[in-house]
Amino acid sequence: MEYLQQVLAVLAVFGSLGAALWWLRKRGFARLAGPSAKTKSGVLSQLERLPLSATHSLHLVRMADRAILIASWPGGCQAIESSSWNQLAQNHLAQTTAGDVR
Repeated sequence: MEYLQQVLAVLAVFGSLGAALWWLRKRGFARLAGPSAKTKSGVLSQLERLPLSATHSLHLVRMADRAILIASWPGGCQAIESSSWNQLAQNHLAQTTAGDVR
């Protein structure tokens, strides 16, 4: 009888954790991504996501040789900025190396 209570308690904890993870994924706060998700070699990839609030966020998307900044909210989304991926990468590299020198 005591063994059955322990097993049920462990199952209840795992069930609660699963329900919390499901709720967080549904709200967009948690994501399950293994190492293979970062190494996809497609034309379109999401590089970063910056949550501004529970329902508003900024997404940096790379489409072939373009970098696109997209704002999303419950009513829709809008492209904010689009630039060359090479130019963005060079600017980022210049800023990081300048920051290391100081």
